[in-house]
Amino acid sequence: MEGRTVYLLTALLILITFTGSSHSASCCLRYFEPRRELPCQRVLGYTYQSMGKSCDINAVILHLPRRFLCAEPTASWTQRAMQCVDERRRKNAESLQRFANITAAA
Repeated sequence: MEGRTVYLLTALLILITFTGSSHSASCCLRYFEPRRELPCQRVLGYTYQSMGKSCDINAVILHLPRRFLCAEPTASWTQRAMQCVDERRRKNAESLQRFANITAAA
């Protein structure tokens, strides 16, 4: 029984080691360069990536249907995409607030 426990613990440690070291695979390594303007409605959201232990560049990760794009944070097209998402989120929040006010008054 002890042999089996040692085997399981060893396998678990190996799994944790490989899982931890694969974190850099989720980092942007280079920027996407669009050939044409990215349609605003295709951008679902975005997150920031900062240089750190695992990531070599600062980037904005644009969330699109079924994929992610790594973008230069200061590029004008990246800024427009982020503004589009922020504006959509603001409008949605306002709509939810109006709905909440209407239902509370009823």
